[in-house]
Amino acid sequence: MDLRRLTQNTGCRLLRGDALTEITSVCCDSRCAGPGALFVCLPGRHADGHDFAAQAVAAGAAAVLCIHDVPGLPAGCAVLLAGDPRRAMAALAARLYGEPARAMTMIGVTGTKGKTTTAHLLAAVLQADGRRVGLVGTNGVCWPGHRHDLNHTTPESCDLQLLLRRMADDGCDTCVMEVSSLGLKFDRAAEIEFAVGVFTNLSPDHIGPDEHADFAEYLFWKRALFRRCRVGVFNNDDPHVGKIMQGLPCRAVTYGIGCPADVRADADFALTRAGGRLGAAFTVDGARYAVGMPGAFSVYNALAALTTARVLGAGEDAIHAGLAGAVVCGRVEPVPLDAPFTVVIDYAHNEAAAECLLRTLRAYRPTRLVAVFGCGGARSRLRRFGMGSVCARLADFCIITEDNSRGEPVEHILADIRAGLRLGNPATPFAEIPDRRQAIYYALDHAQPGDIIAILGKGHETTIERGGIKEPFVEREIVEEYWGR
Repeated sequence: MDLRRLTQNTGCRLLRGDALTEITSVCCDSRCAGPGALFVCLPGRHADGHDFAAQAVAAGAAAVLCIHDVPGLPAGCAVLLAGDPRRAMAALAARLYGEPARAMTMIGVTGTKGKTTTAHLLAAVLQADGRRVGLVGTNGVCWPGHRHDLNHTTPESCDLQLLLRRMADDGCDTCVMEVSSLGLKFDRAAEIEFAVGVFTNLSPDHIGPDEHADFAEYLFWKRALFRRCRVGVFNNDDPHVGKIMQGLPCRAVTYGIGCPADVRADADFALTRAGGRLGAAFTVDGARYAVGMPGAFSVYNALAALTTARVLGAGEDAIHAGLAGAVVCGRVEPVPLDAPFTVVIDYAHNEAAAECLLRTLRAYRPTRLVAVFGCGGARSRLRRFGMGSVCARLADFCIITEDNSRGEPVEHILADIRAGLRLGNPATPFAEIPDRRQAIYYALDHAQPGDIIAILGKGHETTIERGGIKEPFVEREIVEEYWGR
């Protein structure tokens, strides 16, 4: 598509170059630029895309979109100006790739906790109902026969629109997306209209530099999803649901357990534990449903998926089969071991998620609840204090270790976690083992019959980052291999 057609009515202005320049792709990473690419210069706190424009052009980019002119670019390179490059990038990518979201039923899932699990449960139900489903989120992007890792829960708009195009071309009729608050704030999901938006819950998170200024802003961007949905599915038991729903144009459908709701589960759900797998069973409108994930929060996630599936017209057999059979990598994921104790792997990497998980596991009355966890480097120190505090309060034994330390010394991170342990419960015993692999080995070596070992923080991730270098690290495989030895 030539620049004239591509930029029509987008607010982009051609500063110099040929308006008939052909564009075949849109990117914002100069390493992805190639012949025919439109490179978008995104300003950032640590790096400015304008500084990489020449590198993109050298790789073959045919045009550059920027806020201000970039001197020194070759005469043959077209240069476009836009006041809001992120918004422009989303519009241009959607147009170039043929508005792929319009070819599918789009479902967006947002909230502080439960997005990934809810999205996977819903995808499993819709697949059981005969749909060809694509899935985008924290665990990557996948559709039948394809799977790719992502750098963000909601990818940059240029990448997202291309992925949606590939899904639609491969026959997908439905896409379930996790839509993060940052994805909304930075226009990654712009130009997409959703058939259904799902709200799971809200608690403080992603507040700090490069994220959200405060909780009010965080809530504002979570709420933004529902201004572009035909139907909103809301957790009516969440204390913030009133502010989320206030004045929205979409039709509202609610679910819950404690408060009146359109879809309401009975409060007497049952906990199940068999073969190392923890689960729950619950009743809605006299029908019994099972989900292979533990506790009340799994019931809420299943309710969100069930309610959305009903809105979309899925059959009851598909709902039962999808909820019962789904397993979400890294979300209270059981590791099958021939052992008298249970090991689960979970992505919980902040105070709210860790508290929710540990309270859930405590309800299964383990001999001991053992928490193995660390905290990421180059992230808010408050998260470390919070993780340490909640694990000291709710676990019987803690093993503190590394997470993705990035460029920060591990000993600095562990010192903050220790301070959190003292705040939560100074009497809780703990071991400090900086090497995460050795920490997992220690937990397995010292496990007692009836224990539940919760390995927190990395979940589905397949690498660990130390000093800016990523190394292979799959916790499920580490547990299985060591126990097998």
